[in-house]
Amino acid sequence: MTEWSDIVVYTLGGALLMMMAAGIALFALLPALDRWSKRYFITLFSLLLLYVIAMFADTIIYKDPKMAAVEKVIYITEYLFFSVLTLMPILLLLHRCSESIKNSVLFRTVVALWIIFLLIMVFAQFTDFIYYTEENNRYYRGPGYVLLLIPLIVIMILNIAAVFRRHKKLSKKYFIGLLVYLFTMTVAVVMHMLIAVDMMVVFGIALCALTMFGFIISDNMEQYMRQQREIAHQRSSVMVLQMRPHFIYNTMMGIYYLCDQDPAKAKQVTLDFTSYLRKNFTAIASEEMIPFNDELEHTRAYLAVEQAQFEDSLFVSFDTPHTMFRVPPLTLQPIVENAVKHGMNESCDPIHISVVTRQTDLSSEIIVNDDGPGFKPTDDDEPHIALNNIRQRLELMCGGTLEVAPREGGGTSVKVTIPIPDK
Repeated sequence: MTEWSDIVVYTLGGALLMMMAAGIALFALLPALDRWSKRYFITLFSLLLLYVIAMFADTIIYKDPKMAAVEKVIYITEYLFFSVLTLMPILLLLHRCSESIKNSVLFRTVVALWIIFLLIMVFAQFTDFIYYTEENNRYYRGPGYVLLLIPLIVIMILNIAAVFRRHKKLSKKYFIGLLVYLFTMTVAVVMHMLIAVDMMVVFGIALCALTMFGFIISDNMEQYMRQQREIAHQRSSVMVLQMRPHFIYNTMMGIYYLCDQDPAKAKQVTLDFTSYLRKNFTAIASEEMIPFNDELEHTRAYLAVEQAQFEDSLFVSFDTPHTMFRVPPLTLQPIVENAVKHGMNESCDPIHISVVTRQTDLSSEIIVNDDGPGFKPTDDDEPHIALNNIRQRLELMCGGTLEVAPREGGGTSVKVTIPIPDK
């Protein structure tokens, strides 16, 4: 008959398996987590999942004398998983504080202690001093068992001290989340040193890992919402700059005069202007990246309206073989409009604008060149406000960049770089 302790172990283990599997799926799908954090938490809970599976296997075979050799391997596996879990918090802490793992004295110290633990584990396989199993497959701790866990306890103490030392670099929720996990891990290691309650220990660690994740995902969600509000604000700011009353007025007046002089051209300009307005209004409502072809169509519609008014002064060329990528809405069109506005306002000479796209191994690039009078990077005028808005939206929405530089031979060159997302 199954002992009541086995029922408790199976119940806790089953609950843990479900929690870890659900957690891994949740982490993979959450949009608020950045790529590094997703990988971290998937790794952390995968380790916990494997730890629970190893303990389940231990529970199933520990009464079978024929499985003594397998049981010994399972013991080693459990200790290894447990020890690696003590290393995980330091990785999150250093990443969150923007500290290099390679140059961290703290990380090197923790790894050195972990190596000492591994050496003691190796030593334990050749002596009964640390732990041993008898022929009946029963596991016993030796007189030196405490030595095995001392390096892990020191690791946890160093982790806790490191969190307190860096508390100013951490948000309140990251600080609390890490401490909850670390204190629980420390208590778990001490309990494991004194009494054999393995499944209860790992259950407590898993619950506190979920608690830590709850604090951290809450912090990430708040940051994500702030970014979304900032994106919306930047998009609205760009739209205020884009929908210039005098541009609309001039376009409508131009169409008015064309109705008598060239009705066919008036119809075409009306169609182009309608397309331009439609794209602008669509961009206001868009909260996601859009195909570059949509942005290109928007830009062509805007230029068609401008060229109807400045047909002898505005010349545009497109070299865009690479279009299979996505951009934040209102990326290319405002850049081209800035080139037109700045060039037309400063000089009566014709202005030539080129739009080029290309693909590199790591990114998609958009390059807009013009031969206008150019402008200084320190100017605080409307064109630069618009470019700064585009730059911020690129950073927030896709990790992209925008660079403005003087063009060789006169004029300005603007380059947008959009990283190719991982598949």
